[in-house]
This record gives sequence, C-alpha cells and structure tokens, in this order.
Amino acid sequence: MKKYREIVEKIKSKGNLLVAFSGGADSSLVAKAAVDAGVRAVAVMINSPLIPGRELEHAARIADEIGIEFVVVDKKLDEKVAKNDENRCFYCRLEDARLLTEFAKKNGFDVVADGINYDDEYAGKKAMDIYGVWHPLIEFEVGSNEAREMLRAMNISSWKKKPESCLATRIYGRITEDELKMVEKAENAILKYVDFVRVRKYGDEARIEVMEDIEKLIEFRGEIVKNLRKLGFKKIYIDAEGYKKQK
Repeated sequence: MKKYREIVEKIKSKGNLLVAFSGGADSSLVAKAAVDAGVRAVAVMINSPLIPGRELEHAARIADEIGIEFVVVDKKLDEKVAKNDENRCFYCRLEDARLLTEFAKKNGFDVVADGINYDDEYAGKKAMDIYGVWHPLIEFEVGSNEAREMLRAMNISSWKKKPESCLATRIYGRITEDELKMVEKAENAILKYVDFVRVRKYGDEARIEVMEDIEKLIEFRGEIVKNLRKLGFKKIYIDAEGYKKQK
C-alpha cells in the first residue's frame, strides 16, 4: 500500500479534488484516496445515452460506500461521437474533460483527476491532457490489478467489478439513441441469467458475448431469444469465443 499512501499525500498537496468517477475500480481508488487525504472532494459522473443506467446506479452506491459526494452531469450524444469512427473516444472524452473542468471551476475545485491506470492504452487520455486533467494512477504506476488489490485490502466492493465500457462499443456503424437503448435493454434482459454480457449489434443481428456463462446462455436460450426478438433483433447469435474487449 506504499503507492496508495503516496497518492494520498500527493492529493493533500494538490488541494480540493474533483474525481472523474465511473464507479469502476480505478476511479474508486482515486476517490477513496481523496477522502483519506481529507481534502474537499467530489465524485462527478458524466451521464449520457452511451452509459447504461445500471452503471449510474452502481456508481452512486460505490460513492456512498466510499463516503464521497456524488454528482451527475448530463451530456447529449454529440454528432462527432455518433459518427462512430476511429476518433469517437477522443471526441467523447474531450467533451467530458470540458464539462468536468467547467464544473470544477464553478464549484471551487483546484484539480480534476481521473482513474486512467498505468496499464491503459487509452485514446481518451489525450483528450483529458488537453484540459490538464491529472492521472494519479499513471503518475504512481498503478496498474489495473494493483488498483483492485488495494481496494480489496480496504474492503471497497468495486474491486470485484467486472470491466465496463460505454454502449458505443456495441454498435457497428452510425450510433443512434434508439440503438443504444435497444442494446442496453437486451443486455439487461440477459443479465437476469449471467453476471456479465456484451450484446454487439450488427444491423438487426445481435451477437452475445459472455465470459464464463455460455452454458447458461444455452440453458435459457429460448427466453433470451424471445426477449431480444421483442426488442427488434431478427437474428441472435452466441459468440463461442466469448468476451473480447472492443474500442
């Protein structure tokens, strides 16, 4: 926990801190360090059509567990993001960084920090850097597994949270709010049977990816197919290779 103590001490020297918060392990660690540093701190989550509602609920619970103020800032689906090209993540995070720094300035927070960790190859970091967002986990070389172990030692439940990404990673082609809602509803329907799922949307086709629960998908395939057809999917596939991280 030496690195954690160093992060806490660095936050003390930084002053009041706004944490770009998702409720995942990395941003949870930064938020916990801010609380332990004793500075005025707030966890701010950017909410948009790209974020599943279940993630917003989870983030609120984790913020309460950590003991940090939780604020939600809404944003719309930007046209540059909706194009869904190779620059999608950059434009999305650039708007996040703008909103976060504006909120910080208006509310008297000295520094904006995020939870990008030392392992991340993250296009959004370039966008955050434009607005001067601090990356404490990169500065102190804290990787994803190490962050989780620190949280586990402190009994913060987000240590065991499975990886999450925005709903845009499920869409192939131009993004619309209707498609995002369709994918979110499909995933929520399948999460009744499994702990983790991705539904990749190719036109009117759905490809279902899970980590370890393919047997459960097969066991409940009748109900799953019925629910997804109601949402508008005409062909439903189970990916035998399982979950694959998408950008």
